[in-house]
Amino acid sequence: MTTGTTAAGAARTVLAPSPAARPNRLSAWLAAWLPALPLLVLVAAMLLAPAVLLILQSFIVGGSLSLDNWVRVLSSPLDQTAILNSLLLGAVSASISTLVGTPLAWLISRMLPVRRAGWLALLNVAANIGGIGLAFAYLATLGTVGMVTLALQGLGTDLVPPRPSSFLGLVLGYQYTNIPLFVLLTIPAMGALRDDWWEAAQTASATRSQFWRRIGLPILSPFIAAGWLLIFTWSIGIYGIAFALAGSGAVISTPLITLRIGLILQSDLFNTFRASVFAVILMIIASAALLAYRTLLRRALRWF
Repeated sequence: MTTGTTAAGAARTVLAPSPAARPNRLSAWLAAWLPALPLLVLVAAMLLAPAVLLILQSFIVGGSLSLDNWVRVLSSPLDQTAILNSLLLGAVSASISTLVGTPLAWLISRMLPVRRAGWLALLNVAANIGGIGLAFAYLATLGTVGMVTLALQGLGTDLVPPRPSSFLGLVLGYQYTNIPLFVLLTIPAMGALRDDWWEAAQTASATRSQFWRRIGLPILSPFIAAGWLLIFTWSIGIYGIAFALAGSGAVISTPLITLRIGLILQSDLFNTFRASVFAVILMIIASAALLAYRTLLRRALRWF
């Protein structure tokens, strides 16, 4: 009995951390996280705190929590139109970018390194054009006296370009940045489809359509869907491009969530509950898109 008790006590003594080991663990933890503390503080101050404040403001009415703000926004015809227009604009813009950008990303990924580098540089410049620069590019191309408009009219067509503040005008204007951005996002994924898989399919007497139907598209479709999702979220949250193309007049002709937020903050700084509700709606959409994006990537990476 005495021997067993002594052995158990010795084991506890060996397994229990000594007082000197605890400061060492604390020092190791601080050494690991101390470089990240400035970033964590910045994220907390610039992202988390404003997000929490917006959520609280969207539910506070007269100093107490209430759903009245949400009811007023979701029951307003103009606000409903702004939400539906934003969702539809994001879906249409993302779909066009996917249809045009997917084959373009595939072609660029198969180019020689020198040519691919040139295309990537051009796409990077195009993806970062926004605001006034993009509006000028749109007007210079498809405006009333734009290059394409005058060229088609010179051929005898009666082309009437869409107004930049119209839904179609916004869709066309968004493609200036959305298509290059989609291509840049999906080019790395195109490298996942290796050339030796096509050679193996040819050895098995598979046609090109059979290869794409059974191998190529199943592998690339999650990456393409993830790119569509990112462009959809990006298009909904754009403010500078929409304001530069349409101005404040789009709030009436083509109301959007971001334009409604901008107009509210400009016109009435003391009654911004609608802007808070719209901002929370954007956060909900972004959070749902992020979860769906992570799910798609996990599905895509199962091949590797």
